[in-house]
Amino acid sequence: QAFSLFVKAKEVPAAARCPAGGEGVRWRCCRQAFEELSGIHRHVALQHAGDIGQQAGLAAAKQAAAEVSPASGPAPVGDAYGLSGHSGSSPEIACTLPDTSRVSYDDLTSNVGEVLLYYCYCEVKDPEKLCAWQKALCEHLHLTGKVRVASEGINGTVGGSKVATNLYIEVMLSQPLFKGILCQEDFKTSAGGAHCFPDLRVGVFKEIVPMGIDPKIVSYKETGNYLPCKTACNQSHGQLLLLQGHFQGCLAPDIRKFSYFPSYVDENLELFKDKRVLMYCTGGIRCERGSAYLRSKAVCREVYQLKGGIHKYLEEFPDGFYRGKLFVFDDRYAICSNEDIISACRYCGTLWDQYKLCSSQHCRQLVLTCPSCRNKGLTACCPVCQEKELKVTSRASGQTLKEECECTRRRPRVPIERVSQRTLDTGK
Repeated sequence: QAFSLFVKAKEVPAAARCPAGGEGVRWRCCRQAFEELSGIHRHVALQHAGDIGQQAGLAAAKQAAAEVSPASGPAPVGDAYGLSGHSGSSPEIACTLPDTSRVSYDDLTSNVGEVLLYYCYCEVKDPEKLCAWQKALCEHLHLTGKVRVASEGINGTVGGSKVATNLYIEVMLSQPLFKGILCQEDFKTSAGGAHCFPDLRVGVFKEIVPMGIDPKIVSYKETGNYLPCKTACNQSHGQLLLLQGHFQGCLAPDIRKFSYFPSYVDENLELFKDKRVLMYCTGGIRCERGSAYLRSKAVCREVYQLKGGIHKYLEEFPDGFYRGKLFVFDDRYAICSNEDIISACRYCGTLWDQYKLCSSQHCRQLVLTCPSCRNKGLTACCPVCQEKELKVTSRASGQTLKEECECTRRRPRVPIERVSQRTLDTGK
């Protein structure tokens, strides 16, 4: 059926056919004309097998989105739901896909494109249906990346051709669920494409960004005040205490995961007492509930968050207060707007800011190692990985147990900030 529909879509309307010598051209595809059915069939079979398979998958996904069962209960925190999970009626979710029949396959799948970063906090009654639609939409547009869906909203970073990302934004803005909440400015763009991600992953989770606290306990509705990039750029650094990033002269908590942030706040409450705090992160999403958690402690004078995150700030002020590169969660690892290098090689201390994955087979940590050290074979994140290639002990089940990296073992999960009285006075 998918094959027949694809061929049907390439048919030339009867009114447009040349009357001389019979009906003439009946199908057009890939800038070629076909007069015989066997010809177009052969072309589609040879050149568009992937498209046919994708359309068949889309049909199945659309059907799944329309037939989500109103079944069982919620999944455990952090686990992805299946399509048969808890669901309620959600007529506000329109499972529509954009018309790509007038877009060439080459334009839709071009390697020259961009990466989109966005999120939208809103009430989602039927996360499974939204998830199924997102999967179908991304596959339809040949997008790769990661999309997290929850009852509290959606969070995505996807890559594809410029044509595909434009269509994606257009459809997202027309989605009734996001009307009046999501706008064009909420999509942060950077050069890239589908090649920036290994695949497409779409799932339903408890949180759209894992902080480890139930959204019902700390809600995005209690977030800090938004501070526009222009206002932040004009603020004196003596007036604000800044967190989570690397603006000049500001505090950057040395925590590995966002889920450690609540513990960091709890262990350093004195640091925030009676302060005006401006939080910022890559795209703004972590600051939504992060600022809500900080506000819940009732120790700060005021809590702000940088609207649009560092990404938007760099778009507006590439030569502003932010120095170094911006870490991104895809295979590019970082994007830059200035030439400053503020990090160093793990082994020799030379200024270096290009991440690579640890060379140990069982370690997925990122490491900064300069070309000179890499040429010496120093390609792992720490001596444990480098010398032992991450010692692996086989279990009876066939599973493996890896030794903890030295860099993980030596790094405190939640650092206690040792700050001077002058620092404590900053931001009052």
